[in-house]
Amino acid sequence: MSNATAVTGFILVGFSDVQELQTLCGVLFLVMYLAVLMTNLLIITLITLDLRLQTPMYFFLKNLSLLDVFLVSVPIPNFIVNSLTHNSSISILGCALQILLMTSFSGGEVFVLTAMSYDRYVAICCPLHYEAIMTGGACVLMVGFSWATGLFVGAIYTASTFSMPLRGSNVIPQFFCDIPSILRISCSGTLVVIYTSIGIGMCLGMSCVICVVISYFYIFSTVLKIPTAKGQSKAFATCLPHLIVFTIFVVTACFVYLKTSFNSPITDRLLALIYTVLPPALNPVIYSLKNADVKCALRRLLQNVFSRASLHLTLERVL
Repeated sequence: MSNATAVTGFILVGFSDVQELQTLCGVLFLVMYLAVLMTNLLIITLITLDLRLQTPMYFFLKNLSLLDVFLVSVPIPNFIVNSLTHNSSISILGCALQILLMTSFSGGEVFVLTAMSYDRYVAICCPLHYEAIMTGGACVLMVGFSWATGLFVGAIYTASTFSMPLRGSNVIPQFFCDIPSILRISCSGTLVVIYTSIGIGMCLGMSCVICVVISYFYIFSTVLKIPTAKGQSKAFATCLPHLIVFTIFVVTACFVYLKTSFNSPITDRLLALIYTVLPPALNPVIYSLKNADVKCALRRLLQNVFSRASLHLTLERVL
């Protein structure tokens, strides 16, 4: 590797080399991005403005939607611009920034989902003590810890990845910068630093998974003791969507960042697409838009908007 050319930038491999297909991919991704952006921003707006949604569960959902917006806004707009301009190059600084932000927001989302599982555990297993345990200060502390820990994980991953000299091929077989591709072109003789950061990230991730598993073990044990089928179905309806989204997010993240030898390049890119787009798209639909409280909040917001608009038109006619 001593005679290899030093890398000064990277080429991101998209889904096709044909310019017409690149344009089509760019348009499709733009539509998906706008849909994800609008639904999550709608949830954030409703939870912020409606006083009836000022509860711990919706506070966590609001932060989850914020993280979804930030996470999907890191790789997708860049890919859209690259596809429409047919320019797939990215600088080392831009690549490092992508890795920093994506790992930070991904880590934060895992911790927020873990906090949500604890919230569901307290609500179902300790309903009489729910308000005493899930206070405003406790919720802010859990969310603050989630964002801070996500930023810490992103910082150590990025610093350790780019602390080593990069030489060789500058082609990244993804539509965004990912750590496994960067490590392949690292010519450092020792990977102690990156292995240490990966170990820290793995320990934190496994801790979250264990906490979620333990929470749902007690949740399911409590729900199965509910005498009525209606009560059981209502309890499952509030928990299963969270468990499904958490599982999808963790499994696809493992396939993206812990690549195996039997994965084809197309499979890697499809899994990366699922990882970056599917959870942010599913979260508003599963958690919020099918929720009766959120539907009522949306109805009240629309009524206020239309009433103000009609009042404005009436005043214009009078004046």
